Amino acid sequence: MARKVRTRFAPSPTGFMHVGNLRTALFEYLIAKSNGGDFILRIEDTDQERYVEGAEDVIYDTLRQVGLKHDEGPDIGGGYGPYVQSQRKEIYRKYAEQLVGEGKAYCCFCTKERLDALHESKGENGGGYDRHCRSLPPEEVRRLLAAGTPHVIRQKMPTEGSTTFHDVVYGPITIENKELEDQVLLKSDGLPTYNFANVVDDHLMRITHVVRGCEYLTSTPKYNLLYEAFGWEVPTYVHLPLIMGKNPDGTVSKLSKRHGSTGFADLVKEGYLPEAVVNYIALLGWCPKDNRELFTLDELVRNFSIGGISKSPAVFDYDKLLWFNGEYIRAMAPEEFRHRAMPYFREVFPEGERPWDVLTAILQPRVSRFPEIPGMIAFLRELPDYPADLFVNKKSKTNLENSAEMLNAALPVLEALPEWTLDSIRGAMMELAKRLGVKNGTLLWPVRIAAAGQAVTPGGAFEILSILGREESLRRLKLGLAKLNAQGGSQDER
Repeated sequence: MARKVRTRFAPSPTGFMHVGNLRTALFEYLIAKSNGGDFILRIEDTDQERYVEGAEDVIYDTLRQVGLKHDEGPDIGGGYGPYVQSQRKEIYRKYAEQLVGEGKAYCCFCTKERLDALHESKGENGGGYDRHCRSLPPEEVRRLLAAGTPHVIRQKMPTEGSTTFHDVVYGPITIENKELEDQVLLKSDGLPTYNFANVVDDHLMRITHVVRGCEYLTSTPKYNLLYEAFGWEVPTYVHLPLIMGKNPDGTVSKLSKRHGSTGFADLVKEGYLPEAVVNYIALLGWCPKDNRELFTLDELVRNFSIGGISKSPAVFDYDKLLWFNGEYIRAMAPEEFRHRAMPYFREVFPEGERPWDVLTAILQPRVSRFPEIPGMIAFLRELPDYPADLFVNKKSKTNLENSAEMLNAALPVLEALPEWTLDSIRGAMMELAKRLGVKNGTLLWPVRIAAAGQAVTPGGAFEILSILGREESLRRLKLGLAKLNAQGGSQDER
């Protein structure tokens, strides 16, 4: 009977959540859920020097924001806890001492100074450990232990032959055993090394699939030799391709901060939606069968297969992420857009009420990130200083003279409106254009320029006037008329 699929996300609480780590978590979640399995969260905090206060909260917050709900973990428990490695110290010691007792590992008493000297010498061991303590007489080992001499526990690695393992993505990988150093299992402070803790925990937590970046491919034989030493079943390995970034010269290199924000929290701060980030990173190294691009998390679960994972490095394209973000924004219900956009609306309109539905209607089709909104509508808060030449538009058939005529005609009509709404403004202006015998654009271009003070705006004259309100709209149109009259006067003088 096949074992239930179980994957684990095992981040170290060392700071922010890199998009590479988040992609690993996502693929682990998708592998588990697409097979009806369990997704486990484990905190790997054995490297106390790199521990960052508050980093565990970042892990929980990120998983919550992107919807990766774990089935077991430090916060909710489960049948295989504790789920924090620093709380499993005695478990690791027990298994390390088991290997020592079976002659598969040994106590190493070499000092830091001796190890540093070995690394500097780069002799026949290539600067690696020379196995000095591997054959110490038992009585010498007992004497040193009795004296409380600091030591680590190292595994006896094979010195001849090779170790081969199979990866679902990369196929069979073989490493010559002579390249493997006798790896440390337990450090002198009693805490396990990363590799050792991983193997012990993955076995005890019944993890069936180990998913990680391909940079760990060459260290996998160390894992397998530990599984072999204990006689445990080896999990299925799934190594993911590297995530690269585009360089200015057109080349690519491993994604780093020089390419742009690489942390999930930073991307969210810049206005990228968590669901858009998840959708995008799912496609970094995985190709759905139908080449579709837009997926909800549930749809990803239904469509995901390990066979779609690629060996080739994936390039993180910020322009593509921006496109995804815009698509998610446009797909929102208007109420949700308004809710999410409101903090940015309030940067421009800190007080009072505005026709938020009008703002939503003109901005939702145009916004790619919510933080763009204040810059797009800053002209609504303060009229820019603009040249009279903006009134001239060939397509709308406007010039300085007829623009002044249009504003002169529009002002009394707008002043007389009984109510100031989008529909009433539209109706009055369309009726005025018809009465003047001009095309709509000939009337509306100068009205919009006077109201906005810029040639390109989200929304047209009707929307801008309705958002500005009666008093501010009339003030701006009068200023535009004065600008045109002043321009005409200077022309007459010439």
